[in-house]
Amino acid sequence: MITLGLTLVAALGANPPAAAPANAAAFPLGAVRLLDGPFKRAMDRDIAYLLRLEPDRLLSGFRREAGLEPKAEVYGGWETQGVAGHSLGHYLSACSLAWASTGDDRFAGRAAYIVDELAACQTANGNGYVGAIPKGKDAFAAVERGELQVKSFELNGIWVPWYTEHKVMAGLLDAHAYTGSEKALAVARGLADWIESVTKGLSGEQFEAMLACEHGGINESLAELYGRTGDERYLALSRRFHHKAVLGPLSQGIDCLPGLHANTQIPKITGVARRYELAGAMEDRAIASFFWDRVVQHHSYATGGHSEREHFGPPDQLSGRLGTDTTETCNTYNMLKLTKHLFCWDTACEKADFYERALYNHILGSQNPEDGMMCYFIPLKPGHFKTYSTPFDSFWCCTGTGMENHVRYGEAIYFHGEDSLYVNLWIPSELSWEESGVAVRQETAFPETGETRLRFSCRKPVELTLFLRSPGWAAGLPTAQVNGEKCAHSAHPGGYAAIRRTWHDGDVVNYTIPMALRLEAMPDNPDRAAVLYGPLVLAAGVGPIDGPEPQVPVLLTENRDPGAWLKPVEGNPLAFQTKGVGRPHDVELTPLYAMHGQRYNVYWDFLTEDAWQQREAERAAEEARLKDLDARTVDTVVIGDKASEEAHNLKGENTATGPHQGRVWRHAPNGWFSYGLKVLPAAPMEILCTYWGGENQRAFDVLVDDEKIAEQRLHNDKPGEFFELAYPLPLELTRGKESVTVTFKAHPDNIAGGVFGLRTLRAKE
Repeated sequence: MITLGLTLVAALGANPPAAAPANAAAFPLGAVRLLDGPFKRAMDRDIAYLLRLEPDRLLSGFRREAGLEPKAEVYGGWETQGVAGHSLGHYLSACSLAWASTGDDRFAGRAAYIVDELAACQTANGNGYVGAIPKGKDAFAAVERGELQVKSFELNGIWVPWYTEHKVMAGLLDAHAYTGSEKALAVARGLADWIESVTKGLSGEQFEAMLACEHGGINESLAELYGRTGDERYLALSRRFHHKAVLGPLSQGIDCLPGLHANTQIPKITGVARRYELAGAMEDRAIASFFWDRVVQHHSYATGGHSEREHFGPPDQLSGRLGTDTTETCNTYNMLKLTKHLFCWDTACEKADFYERALYNHILGSQNPEDGMMCYFIPLKPGHFKTYSTPFDSFWCCTGTGMENHVRYGEAIYFHGEDSLYVNLWIPSELSWEESGVAVRQETAFPETGETRLRFSCRKPVELTLFLRSPGWAAGLPTAQVNGEKCAHSAHPGGYAAIRRTWHDGDVVNYTIPMALRLEAMPDNPDRAAVLYGPLVLAAGVGPIDGPEPQVPVLLTENRDPGAWLKPVEGNPLAFQTKGVGRPHDVELTPLYAMHGQRYNVYWDFLTEDAWQQREAERAAEEARLKDLDARTVDTVVIGDKASEEAHNLKGENTATGPHQGRVWRHAPNGWFSYGLKVLPAAPMEILCTYWGGENQRAFDVLVDDEKIAEQRLHNDKPGEFFELAYPLPLELTRGKESVTVTFKAHPDNIAGGVFGLRTLRAKE
């Protein structure tokens, strides 16, 4: 057994606390260099983007809030909003990671410059605070006075302020860890001391109430600061940022995740995982382990990503949750961080399998291969497409984590024990294990092939066990050769091939994992499945982005062995063509991570011929219904379209719009909204509204010219799909009129809408 965290802390000259035991440790990021391959190319694109960004523009708000003159104009997007400054924290982390991954001194210089600027802002503030949040000081002053107005994403009128401060502190700690900046550690300590001062007067009940607002992984940064300094105050403060409402049930083995905002929870769990490593509380370990199992085994798609509209749904109920806003990239970024911790505890192959799955199918696939921009979501809606950030006017949360994702690929390829080396990922790379005098060069074309070659360079002979992952997706027993001779080992899929010997300079290991096609069905629908090859989720292009929403093919076969109806495409080792089973046409499948610039499909419906004919009949009937609606329509509001809503005299209080499943909603929490719509003055009329069938507990009235015509409640009416409701209009409300005002008014402490579509119709005869 070895202990985690000692190498870093000892190297930085601190007195580390006693650490929990573990089976393995990660290598420092600087010990691994990527070689040419898809990950190296993704890293290079990210590096080019990081160098395009101007630190002074990311620092602009910090100087403004500190009373200093900004040196440049702030960037757009989220950096002009309540989470201003979160991108600077991610950027500082990314520069520190990039320097460790490449040795490029430009990144060390940028990190040092940012730390100097933050130190100057902290000095100007005079109390340890450093931040760019507009009116953030007022919100935190109210916290210090014990005045708390808390919503899920708002604290005292500010969008997730503790989340933003966590990103700043995490960036400082990464600058300390990867570039050795003692000043960064000092600024982080000053910020933590300020947090302690601001929150010390809160009672336990007040603190717990405050934590209902998303606060990122601030408990992790505070625990890490304890690990770096040995100061018990930071450990105590980390324990105060312990959200009992969520972490309590998890500690008891209760899945409380359905309905929760997914990425609000994951950083908390990484925080308790790091705290376990540093302080050894078994409850923290239990929380992290149970949470990982629930998310990976019961809430995740085949890609390794999870969530729809950023939220967890019911466990093992995924078939109806295939939308335009599935699998937020921040979620997977944080799940990989958590998985790395858990793998070190038990070196379980399933942890490495998940890491590989999520890395290839989500993280690698979240980058635009043309310019390095990032995805917020990887949509799984049939026939949808990827959307990317812009260089200087997005700065979403997933832009920030995206900056980091592609410069940290080297951190989970290799792990080590005292006399063991784990190879978890098949990524072309070079490892320098200085303490053991060993270097390893991995040469592979994976995933185009299941073969990899490891070349050892040793200063002197060294005895150790080489553990080679035998992934759960392997189509048979892997084979290994050492210096051309077959090597006996036990490497059943889901375990490790263990080769113990004395290694010499020049030794070569050849390792081959059999790869094959397979299906992974939805847990709640065996007739809807994704196709995988090895760890790769395959997808098919189904039409251009700027074209109409396509008819996504289905597969007509009862044979669930895809090798029987998918054939390799000559010249492309990762492309497969269906043969005679696609309706209305066959498709070509290629890796989802490489799918770009087109509509695609991941999950396929497997139908019988009769079921296909029935679906076609239903489609024809739906086309006829829509044609009839269009013929009877008198007026239509395009929800969310500014011109259409203005033309229909939009009015309201507490009303807002947003996207979902390729459409736009309008709702009003504790408010109302109204439109003016045309009617026929002497004919029976209806109002037709479109709602989302997965809404929870929404209640409102529908009024026409201030007369209530319906009381509407929405509560999982048709999960996973839109539905329409028609409200008859009494003739006395339309007689002699050419237009009426339709109002949606929320019941007290409730929400009106969301309304996705609204039209007036001539009633059917």
